Formats: sequence, C-alpha cells, structure tokens
Amino acid sequence: MPGIHIIDIEAAINYWRGKHPSADGVTLAPEVRALAGVYARMVFEHQDTADEADFPAGALAAWHAWYDTTADTPCIAICSTSQGDALCKGCGRTFEEVQHWLAMSPVEKRITWRRITQEATAWRFGRYADRALEKK
Repeated sequence: MPGIHIIDIEAAINYWRGKHPSADGVTLAPEVRALAGVYARMVFEHQDTADEADFPAGALAAWHAWYDTTADTPCIAICSTSQGDALCKGCGRTFEEVQHWLAMSPVEKRITWRRITQEATAWRFGRYADRALEKK
C-alpha cells in the first residue's frame, strides 16, 4: 500500500526543527521527536514509505501540520486535460488526478506530487516555473 515517503518525513522534521530549534543543541521539539521515531524505524527496516495507519498519533499530527504548510495543488492554471490530454502539460497530473484532486487524501496528494516532481516534465518545472511559486 502506498504511504508517506521518507522524503516527506525528512521535510516535516526539517520544518519543525526550523520552527522550534533546540535551545541547547540536544533537546528535540515534541514534533521532531515523534517524526524521528518513524524515520528511524523506516531506516532500520529499509523502507521508503510508511503507512499512515502505523504512525503514532503525535507523528501523524506533526506530519499533517507540516503538510498544511505546503502547496495544495500543482496546478498552474494551464490545464491541457480540459483539451483531451491524458496527462496535463501544465502540472503533470493525469486526467483522473485532476478530476479527483479535492477528494484525494493528503497522502494521495503527496504521492502525486512526488511522481510529478520526479518526472519534472510538466511546464510548471520549466517554461512556466514562475507560476509555480510555492508557499514558504
């Protein structure tokens, strides 16, 4: 079953480290500690993804709080699926992903984001990158 990718967990850890830096260089914020436990287990078990159902409540809450700071949609308002393309030239999503985006879970959306980022063929990564400014 597809799950939360380790790269997203790293991004969430770094987000929380930036938001609540260690005052003494040793102590971790509760969100970082919760996510680090999941991250460590994934590394130990040689996993790239973890099922969100296996996350402790604190880690899942920290991941969702990080997720809420990311851009929701890869759309750059140039939708070629409306012209009949199976894959949007603007954002890189499939017709089905565009149609069902609002009903998708955060994990499903991040899986799509990961795929289109790895492919990097959509216009949002080149010709129209200025339209794809993400939240900071």
